[in-house]
Amino acid sequence: MGRMKSGLPSFSAGGLRDSATARLRQVAWPPALLSALARLREGGHRAVLVGGSVRDALLGRPPHDVFDVATDRQPADVIARFERTEPIGLSHGTVLILLDDVRIECTTFRREGAYPDARHPESVAFTRDLKEDLARRDLTINALAWDPASLDFTDPFGGLEDLERRVLRAVGDPSARFFEDALRPLRVARFAATLGFEPEPGTRDALGASPERASCVAPERVRAELERLMAANRPSAGLELLRESGLLERWMPELAHCVGVPQNRFHSHDVYGHSLQVCDAAPAAKPAVRWAALLHDIGKPDTREERAGDATFYGHAEVGAALADTLLTRLRFANDARERIVHLVKEHMFDYRPVWSDAALRRWLRRVGVEAVADLFDLRIADVIGNQRRAGLPAGLEEMRRRIEDLMTSEAVLRVRDLAVSGRDVMAMLGIAEGPAVGAVLEALLEEVIEHPEVNERDELLRRVRERGVPGVAGPREA
Repeated sequence: MGRMKSGLPSFSAGGLRDSATARLRQVAWPPALLSALARLREGGHRAVLVGGSVRDALLGRPPHDVFDVATDRQPADVIARFERTEPIGLSHGTVLILLDDVRIECTTFRREGAYPDARHPESVAFTRDLKEDLARRDLTINALAWDPASLDFTDPFGGLEDLERRVLRAVGDPSARFFEDALRPLRVARFAATLGFEPEPGTRDALGASPERASCVAPERVRAELERLMAANRPSAGLELLRESGLLERWMPELAHCVGVPQNRFHSHDVYGHSLQVCDAAPAAKPAVRWAALLHDIGKPDTREERAGDATFYGHAEVGAALADTLLTRLRFANDARERIVHLVKEHMFDYRPVWSDAALRRWLRRVGVEAVADLFDLRIADVIGNQRRAGLPAGLEEMRRRIEDLMTSEAVLRVRDLAVSGRDVMAMLGIAEGPAVGAVLEALLEEVIEHPEVNERDELLRRVRERGVPGVAGPREA
């Protein structure tokens, strides 16, 4: 029989369950995980794999860092049975079990009350009914359970069929599911991108049904979901769902404002469409480049002007860097990640020409930082791929790469610390204390060395320091 993209053979409903059971029986679950499940089952209790652990096993995807387990044991009982645990959500019945080579997120079967804060239930009641626990989950493909001991596969909401059809369907009423937890629509967008599944019409229509609730979700949680979405092969699939539902405007308004902004004759898409194309083309293994690709043109709406019948966007990189900084700060990105992305957005318009002198290339390297060059090249390549009116690698990029390698091989001086003199040397020569004047002298020396590398000799630089004297003071000082 033919195989669907889900990895599950195409069978009738009964045959589909048999096939899923056979696949799950063949999974090489870690021995430590099976041992933990056995310990949880002692005394007649239940403990099963649930959610993403079962879903991904059925899809043939590699397991996550943490396995999802549900049990009828109370949280305190779970903690008592293992040496190393962390109560990561004790009020909601969740305990992290830490084994030598396995981490298990273990949650007690539960029912939930209302979600007044659009993220957490106001009450939790533990139960011994697995199906009752599965009924509280967001999507049918996550409401699956597997017991490796009894070989019992539980699928009360047709999640297996939805896996077969590559469909995202809410458990029960989608509007109610998304009203309860306003992060769930973003999870749907993330699964659309990472799994390549499509929401069924009712689920799609409900994604933006409660936009005011979206504002209640902590920015850190939004960022975490977006980061997982951005790691997909095609982040654009999820981002488009957010745009259609109005949630892109809620969480990333700077990007949403690019929708419908026309570009010039050199582009095939509006600013938003181009941004998504470039994002998809950027390497998924480089998150900073992916984010920079998505945000590289968000300064264009504010800088667009019509000149001679065509659009220009002068200064959009600088404006976009400021907007990217605002967006990433709002989403609580770590400072180092935010600064790296903003820097790439600001410098993405570099325009190398073969006529650049070596000194010009050294000045560019000094400005952007050697550590950012590979990322900027990746961003430029993605930008060209996302433009669809251009073919091949960007002109001159290979020559630029070769020249940079030659410069680095020759130990080009690009930073103050590479100079043949130090701040202490400057202070001793000029008889001044540590302060801004010392830095100004070193920066001036670096400019000279970048232009003329051969002068980076200690005696020569000290001579120039003596002749230059103290910044702001006329005439040189005696040594």
